[in-house]
Amino acid sequence: MLPIHGNLNGRVAVITGGSGVLCSEMARELARHGVKVAILNRTAEKGQKVVDDIVQSGGTALAVAADVLDKSSLENAQQIILESFGSVDILINGAGGNHPDAITGPETYEENGSGQSFFELNPNGFSKVFDSNFIGSFLASQVFGKTLLEAKAPVIINFSSMSAYAPMTKVPAYSAAKASINNFTMWMAVHFAEAGLRVNAIAPGFFLTNQNKNLLLNQDGSYTDRSKKIITGTPMKRFGKPEDLIGTMLWLLDEEYSGFITGITVPVDGGFLAYSGV
Repeated sequence: MLPIHGNLNGRVAVITGGSGVLCSEMARELARHGVKVAILNRTAEKGQKVVDDIVQSGGTALAVAADVLDKSSLENAQQIILESFGSVDILINGAGGNHPDAITGPETYEENGSGQSFFELNPNGFSKVFDSNFIGSFLASQVFGKTLLEAKAPVIINFSSMSAYAPMTKVPAYSAAKASINNFTMWMAVHFAEAGLRVNAIAPGFFLTNQNKNLLLNQDGSYTDRSKKIITGTPMKRFGKPEDLIGTMLWLLDEEYSGFITGITVPVDGGFLAYSGV
C-alpha cells in the first residue's frame, strides 16, 4: 500500500468515465488519501457502485450524471459538485473508448479481404471515437477549467495511449484521437502555466478492461493472437493492472512531488514504448 499523500487531503477530484476499470481504481485510491471524489458517467447508476465502495471504506464520493459531449450537461454536473463539495481541485479526463464502425477487419489492406476494409469505415463512427476521446476531454477541461483556476494547486490529467506514439493496426480513429490528446496536453500546459494550472497525461500500455476484453482474450481465457503480439512487444511480459497507474497518478497530482512538471505524457507500459522488437 502506497504512503498517504497528506497534501491531497480535503481536495476535490472530478473523474469523467469514473466507473471504468482504470478510473474506478484511481477514484478509490484518491478517496483513501482523503480526496472527495465526483464520479461522472452518462448515467449516475454506473458510478454509484464505485461511490458505494468508497463510502463503505470511509471515503467521500458522489456519482453525477454527465455527458462529456454535452457542455450544458457538464455545467449542470459542476453545479451539483460545487454545491456538494464547494470546489474542484483535480480533473481526470478518463472518458473515451472506441467504436465498431471505426475499426478495420484486417490489420493491413487485403484486396477482397474479410471484415470491414479501410474504404468501408463509417465517417460517423470515426467522428464518435474522436469526439468521445478528444472533444470530451476538451469540453470537460473548458467547463471545469475556470473553477480549477480558483484552486490552490489545480491539476488536469488526460488519458492518452500507446497508440498515440505508434498507431495500432485496425484502430485508426482511436490512434488519431489519442495522438491529439498528447498534443492538446502540451498546448494546455503552456496556456495555463503562468496561471498555476498544471496539465499532464498518462499513457497506459495494454491493460485488460471491459472494452478490450473480447479482443485480448478467447472465451477460454487464453490469449488471442493480438494479445500474443502485445506480450511479445512488452519487455515485462504481462498486461498492466489498474493499480500500476496509481503511483504515477499520485506523483502527478501532488505538487510537492511534481510541482515543476507540466505538459508531459507519462507512459505506464511495461517497456512497450522503449522496445524496438529486436
